Amino acid sequence: MSNPTIACGHGIGAASMSPPSALLSVGLIGTGSIGADHARRLARTVAGARVHSVFDVDSARAAAVGAEVGAEVRRSAGDVIEDPAVDAVLVASADESHAEMVLASIGARKPVLCEKPLAPTVTESLEIVAAEQAAGRMLVQVGFMRRYDEGFCSLKAAVRDGVIGQPVTSHCVHRNATSPPGFTSAMSFTSSVIHEVDTMRWLLDEEIVAVTVVPTRTSPLAPEGLRDPQIVLLETESGIVVDTEVFVNCQYGYDVRAELVGSLGAISLDQPSSSTVALEGARRRAVVWDWRDRFASAYRSEVQQWVAAVRAHATEGAERPVATGAATAWDGYAATAVAESAAVALETGARQAVVLEARPPLYT
Repeated sequence: MSNPTIACGHGIGAASMSPPSALLSVGLIGTGSIGADHARRLARTVAGARVHSVFDVDSARAAAVGAEVGAEVRRSAGDVIEDPAVDAVLVASADESHAEMVLASIGARKPVLCEKPLAPTVTESLEIVAAEQAAGRMLVQVGFMRRYDEGFCSLKAAVRDGVIGQPVTSHCVHRNATSPPGFTSAMSFTSSVIHEVDTMRWLLDEEIVAVTVVPTRTSPLAPEGLRDPQIVLLETESGIVVDTEVFVNCQYGYDVRAELVGSLGAISLDQPSSSTVALEGARRRAVVWDWRDRFASAYRSEVQQWVAAVRAHATEGAERPVATGAATAWDGYAATAVAESAAVALETGARQAVVLEARPPLYT
């Protein structure tokens, strides 16, 4: 499994950074919503880095983000990756382009932080794993930001310390207010549940060996042709069963919850803390509207730790330019394999085994 070290670092300040001349120059590919957010983080809240250059297929969008953060705008992704002035690459482009961008970054021997998924297919994910092995070192970190959320880290600590005894089962909820245009039933797994897949592999330190999709009644507010909600059962190698409700058109906000049940007790992660308003005979508590609000702190910590790891590798000889406990290319491959198996389970209506390749020594 992945490194069990808990990757929850908060408050890495400028005092621990090198002089401004040693700032990490990051090339950003993709300036949509998450890419633009990453650009602002690197420019304003993450210490030790700057956005050197950006590219997006939407040139106007790239120009706007570049002007906002003081970065140069390039005509192609290759121009960003191959620029000698770019130290590391952050990939936030469309999912189907991830493999190409990551492979090019590995070929240029540049560390890369790739938003999830690592790649849309198992085949492409394994190509990335093979490329890293050929390079002889890990260069890829995958953007599963929940590993940096304080709430999820508290669950990880509880498992590590045996607070609830031996884990026996887990219950998860993953709800979005509405789904974007073109969202398909299979994307509930490849775009949403893939977070639960990585989170549970990380929390339990076990591989997922089988997946089942349970048919449910479809919401009348779901777009035509979209099965929503869905229930997904994940089975780990030791027999732990994780049930996940994924509901991407719940209408009321963004709601991510998890409960781990053990032999001695249970630990739950609810909505993050918020104020409660007592008014007109009722108590009301706000629900965040989307994932960017819910995981803003986790994203900042993720990017900060990636920057710190890349700089430590370059200036202090650290073993690898990947943050401790972060999702590696192998973790990205394993998550994609489970998501792909879930899509098959949806089509066949049958339990689907998840068969992974043998783990290369690079990832042990």
